[in-house]
Amino acid sequence: MPFIKIERLDTIAIIRLAHYERRNALGGELVTEILAALAQFGAEDVRAVILRNDVKDKTWSAGFDINELPSPGQDPVPYDNPLRRLVRAVRECRAPVIAMLDGAVWGGACELMMACDIVTGDENAAFAISPARLGLPYNASGIQGFLARLPLNIVNEMFFTAEPIGAGRAAALGLLNLLAPAAELEEKTYAMARLIASRSPLAISAYKAQAQSLVQAAPLPPSEAERLEAIRRDAYCGADYAEGLRAFAERRAPQFPPRG
Repeated sequence: MPFIKIERLDTIAIIRLAHYERRNALGGELVTEILAALAQFGAEDVRAVILRNDVKDKTWSAGFDINELPSPGQDPVPYDNPLRRLVRAVRECRAPVIAMLDGAVWGGACELMMACDIVTGDENAAFAISPARLGLPYNASGIQGFLARLPLNIVNEMFFTAEPIGAGRAAALGLLNLLAPAAELEEKTYAMARLIASRSPLAISAYKAQAQSLVQAAPLPPSEAERLEAIRRDAYCGADYAEGLRAFAERRAPQFPPRG
């Protein structure tokens, strides 16, 4: 696999992101390889999965590959989008998935971290969800993943400002299970994985399946789902998304037009 590296330490599986040219942007090719690895682990005696960067860099992942976003008028994050498929696969993985962060996670990569069962990081870890920079309307299932991990006011701040939350604050908010010095992050993360792998895999899988269902259990009336989808459609067919994509292509700050 050209974009990831896989290691095995007994019953612990490690996925190293190695798409250096794209700063580990979660495009179709990289996601396909991660999905294949997770499917492989599902058929093996894997009791913990560590998702990490192969080479330390200030950016852990640049988020969803903006070059793969559709043109205005099409839903930018549909159900079969690579990022949506990856988030579902992490949630459905029977083994706990630990994200080990030694850099910033941007955009869709931030949602991926929210889907992981445990998140560890060093002082360089940071989290930013950036659709407001592009005029991109996020979807309800993605937002639900944030609300399952953080209070509403913090999620509001992240989506409204698109600015990163640093490692110290992330730990205080409970987003990081473990904040360790850079020199100790790998050792402490792997120790946690070994501890998990020593416990009952059947009990852990049963717990994870139930927990994932329970945090998504709030029903949404069909009429409300239709109303929310209409709001999203107005946004991705509107001027902001078109301007956001143009600005990214032209490497400039977007100038969003006044609201009518």
